[in-house]
Amino acid sequence: MGLTVGIVGGTGAVGTKMIEILKEKNLNITKLRLFASERTVGQKVLFNNEEITVELLTKEVMKEKFDYLLLAAGGTISAEFAPIAADAGNIVIDNSSYWRMTEGIPLVIPEVNGNILREYRGIISNPNCSTIQMVMVLAPLHRRYGIKQVVVSTYQAVSGSGHEAIDELEKQLLDKNYPNKVYTRKIAGNCIPHIDIFNENGYTREELKMVYETHKILDDNTIKVNPTAVRVPVIYSHSESIFLEFNEEPDVDEVRQILEKTKGIIVDDNPAENKYPTPLETADTDYTYVGRIRKDLFNSRALSLWVVADNLRKGAATNAIQIIETIENFK
Repeated sequence: MGLTVGIVGGTGAVGTKMIEILKEKNLNITKLRLFASERTVGQKVLFNNEEITVELLTKEVMKEKFDYLLLAAGGTISAEFAPIAADAGNIVIDNSSYWRMTEGIPLVIPEVNGNILREYRGIISNPNCSTIQMVMVLAPLHRRYGIKQVVVSTYQAVSGSGHEAIDELEKQLLDKNYPNKVYTRKIAGNCIPHIDIFNENGYTREELKMVYETHKILDDNTIKVNPTAVRVPVIYSHSESIFLEFNEEPDVDEVRQILEKTKGIIVDDNPAENKYPTPLETADTDYTYVGRIRKDLFNSRALSLWVVADNLRKGAATNAIQIIETIENFK
């Protein structure tokens, strides 16, 4: 029997990408329902040759029976509607940050800790996009060498801020006088070291997400994570420069072999031939790409690498759909 799937926020950047990926996947979906605010209610979306009308999100529809409900809306929406849907017996996969650090709610990257979903029902949290691609790489290396410290700088695409940010960048590229509305500075030709609000300790909320989510997913609070999150004038795919210090000395060749054998990772690393991943080349794919793997010049137990992944796909929508696939494979 086919699956009934609902998407809350189905007309936004992540929700639209979820629909696109559901079309690509080999999931037997017999019914797809889309929910949104009054602003986009009534819009038509084509899915598997069927025209689907966007419905108004209400508490009553969340009490109906779904096999899976994907929440691609903000934290306020998730806080209100996810418990209603879960109490009705639905599996809810939430892309917002609201439930990520809640005890008892799994924070899942299927390739890393998907085993915790076996026989689970209720709310499942999708990690932050930057956390996902980083932990994809950290997890297998942590199992082998034990990670002591992470220093990461992110270079994050504007699509992480939604359709309005993409529009703003494109207009500023054509008109240098076009004003900034989404960001604190003009993004075209610029880098902004400010994503989300600042905490009293000087770190942004985006940066602290990477710290706490990494600890929860890897189940290890001893790892020191020091992040700097930067918005850059790229439309799709986040990039990360990552420094890793291990508990024992890593072997670079072995590191490459470990990553090459890890599901969901592609190693693209041959400096002699200028081979390394970039946002343009990795956009619209579901893999996490790794390059520039090299030992630290002064610390024998450390190395650096470069990680790139499509933030709307593996960083959000694809990871959520992979959660569905993981649960279905357990049946």
